Amino acid sequence: MRWPWQSRSSKDQFIVSWSSGTFAYVRAQVKADGLFEITQLGVERQGEDSLEDFVRRLQSLDLKGLAASVMLRPEQYQLLQIDAPPVAPEELRAAARFQIRDMVNVHIDDITLDVMQVGDGQQKGPSHLFVVAAKNEVVREVMTLGESLNWTVPVIDIQETAQRNLHSAMAKREGHLERADAALVITDERQAVLTISANEELFFSRRLDLPQGFLTMAWGEGQDAEADAPSDAFTPVGEYVPDYAVGGVSHGADYSGAVTTAGSVDDERVQRFVVEMQRSLDLWDRTWSSMPLAAIRVYAGERSAALANWLSRELGQTVTAIDVADQFAGLQAMPMADQLVCLPLLGVLLRTETRKL
Repeated sequence: MRWPWQSRSSKDQFIVSWSSGTFAYVRAQVKADGLFEITQLGVERQGEDSLEDFVRRLQSLDLKGLAASVMLRPEQYQLLQIDAPPVAPEELRAAARFQIRDMVNVHIDDITLDVMQVGDGQQKGPSHLFVVAAKNEVVREVMTLGESLNWTVPVIDIQETAQRNLHSAMAKREGHLERADAALVITDERQAVLTISANEELFFSRRLDLPQGFLTMAWGEGQDAEADAPSDAFTPVGEYVPDYAVGGVSHGADYSGAVTTAGSVDDERVQRFVVEMQRSLDLWDRTWSSMPLAAIRVYAGERSAALANWLSRELGQTVTAIDVADQFAGLQAMPMADQLVCLPLLGVLLRTETRKL
């Protein structure tokens, strides 16, 4: 089995994810101009169906006997960052497996892992690796579904690298591919995934927990009197470091003392999210001071523009909505609820070359 770094050969592409009873898929064809035409996109939930009944439902959608590239969702793996071990390239995986043995949430023998370099290797100083660690049972579950539908699975990808491909494509279109570009993507009610890339390589990733009901919250509406007033809630933090040992998500720390609330529970919860977003950007500025962000982009389905406007005001920086419709013909015709879940899958379509450590 191969992880993300594998060449693409067919003009007909089929990308899927399968997690927590939710199956998302995109079928596309490469056009003569190198862009994509979405021919099929959707989300199917298993619900109370048995696996056999669910497979029959997918077969009725003409999803049998295909070559399926699989994207794992963030809840299906850990993305860890470690110092690059001083070993030969062919020994990196074995060395990384030893190094992360106390960082994973299962026994080290029960995971499938791969590694990739942090950044593009052009910076001075110690080098680091991202380690993708997925439970074997997660990989088996995906492969079992694939076998039931007679798929071949040439590659397994992850959301962070798919996301990197999307905002790298936008940066390239805008002519600043070599500059750092941030993307915050929300596809469900649980987490937002923040990635920062430059030169088509992933430099930074963090997952931000969302308060329940975040996608339907007012996001500061009703605070118009204070909208233009400077806030003291986002003073850069001197020593904050996210806990990469659990996938880049900070656990157990209470940052509520740094939050200026407007009196409602929802206001406090969304402001905590803003604080964590600002802390992530502060950490980037301190760690990669030579690479200021050229863009901050966000995606939250039909609320992408509202999220961008709100974060622009709260962060004091220009934030824009992610829009990739010009690269994927037919995307706008698909139901918005399905687009919300499927957006990261589009990034797998953009993997165009074999990536080396």
